[in-house]
Amino acid sequence: MPLTMSESHTAHTAASPAANADPNPQDESLAPTEGVHVVHLFYQIDRSLWAMLTPEEQVERKTALTRLFQEVREHDDTQLLVFSILTPRADLGFMLLIPDLRDANAFEKRLTLSLGPDLLLPVYSYLSMTERSEYTTSAEQYTETLKAERGLVEGSEEFETAMGEFHARIKKYTQDRLYPNLPDWPVYCFYPMTKRRTGEDNWYSLDFDVRKQLMLGHAAIGRQWAGKIRQLITGSTGLDDYEWGVTLFAKNTSDVKAIVYEMRFDEVSARYAEFGDFYIGIQLPLKELFHQLSL
Repeated sequence: MPLTMSESHTAHTAASPAANADPNPQDESLAPTEGVHVVHLFYQIDRSLWAMLTPEEQVERKTALTRLFQEVREHDDTQLLVFSILTPRADLGFMLLIPDLRDANAFEKRLTLSLGPDLLLPVYSYLSMTERSEYTTSAEQYTETLKAERGLVEGSEEFETAMGEFHARIKKYTQDRLYPNLPDWPVYCFYPMTKRRTGEDNWYSLDFDVRKQLMLGHAAIGRQWAGKIRQLITGSTGLDDYEWGVTLFAKNTSDVKAIVYEMRFDEVSARYAEFGDFYIGIQLPLKELFHQLSL
């Protein structure tokens, strides 16, 4: 029996994959398989243009930035931090953590225009992603450690308790790296870094086990600063000029200076690391930020 026009259309629609496809591919998420995108933005303020605005216009511009700031912070799984940057290298800095690349792109453009055209002049930016550490101790390695160093018998109650604690630590460590909850500590430091590839100092020519052993020692230094320094390492291979972005939060600049100094004597830094420019800022609520920037 032949199909009616309505039945024929229904059958064709059900059979055609294209008919069920999203008509707007722009709606598809560009979120990574895990982790979030991290965008660091640094600007100078065009003081001449700002001075030409009336007091009423200046209030309007600051109100617009405040509203945008609140909108971004209310976006799903998004964090936006703002800083007054030290030295004339930059005036204002943003740090945006957000899953979807399209959202990151849209908010970045809007933040650049938030005080009006040409008022915020970009001086530096950096794109990276939160990521796992490839040098994390595996369950198999920790099992051997428990046997060799603590004399525990696999399957014993004490062994199982130790392994349970290990898995809980690794889960939290991974979660904190992939989906960090950044502190409101006032001192902010950002710098990019990469590993050398030259001559005898080619990091990538080392065996994995050697690299892992070196990184374990490097990480041990960082752990000594727990409670004083909060560190976030984000990956940027293929995304920006360096291979990692390093963000530090502290309660005073002495701790930032001290940890960077100490780590530079470690072989991972002394022999294999190269650093970009350092940006130091003060994290502030927006109202205080406007006062700090004389806006």
